Amino acid sequence: MKDDHIITGICTLIKKAETELPKDVLTALQQAYSVETGIAKLQLETILKNVELAKKTGCPMCQDTGIQTFFIRVGVHSPYIHTIKELISKAVKKATVEIPLRPNTVDPFTGKNHGDNTGENVPLVTWDICNGSDLSITALPKGGGSENMSALGMLKPGVGIRGVQEFVVKTVVKAGGSPCPPTVLGIGIGGGADDALKLARRALLRPLGVPHHQPRVARIEKELLTRINKTGIGPMGLGGKTTVLDVHIETAHRHPASLPIGIVFQCWAYRKARMVIHANGSWKVD
Repeated sequence: MKDDHIITGICTLIKKAETELPKDVLTALQQAYSVETGIAKLQLETILKNVELAKKTGCPMCQDTGIQTFFIRVGVHSPYIHTIKELISKAVKKATVEIPLRPNTVDPFTGKNHGDNTGENVPLVTWDICNGSDLSITALPKGGGSENMSALGMLKPGVGIRGVQEFVVKTVVKAGGSPCPPTVLGIGIGGGADDALKLARRALLRPLGVPHHQPRVARIEKELLTRINKTGIGPMGLGGKTTVLDVHIETAHRHPASLPIGIVFQCWAYRKARMVIHANGSWKVD
């Protein structure tokens, strides 16, 4: 019975992520609308109307409801540490029917659709272990259009941070309107190849308008935000002042011989929501 209660909570989390944009994202889109003109303003007006309608009706804001992706921060004393992954999988199946979600998981070889948004190694789960008994889950559905624009660069260390910035700008220009801008850009610098992309995805968890805690990294984020918005790609790639709403960077130390950089795009439908599950089984969705 308690498990059913947790599954209901996770379904609530998924529905909130799919149907309501977080306040920081909505504010950023409204700010972009206030400075745009012409077709760019019209595109943002349509986006904002869509967001309002999704929240009002409880329907997903995009027909591509994404691959269900979760970040778990679990206390070592949480009674759900051993079962939460299974509960998430059950909740995803339930949410697929009840919200509903478009079935988006297919076999990589046959293309067969599982029909319930689960399958081998999905839903995607990233773990972080901490002290305590609470368990928090952040849902971050990832649509295919923006995900297809992800990029990994294994740069020569000699190019330095200037080379990293050039790689980012060229990647965004090449993507154009494909990731449904205005986007949020997650960037991972350092580690190994897989680490860079994981860092980039994790960077998307940070609220918009919150710079990196290291001033030098925050400065690079600001520089990239300015440069990218000067490209003129604009909302939905139709031209304008707002190509990205924000740029977030996360870093890791690297090998002296390599300079990995991972880039993950999140489209204007920057869907994310968070819940906490307490040891006594009570839960709250933010």
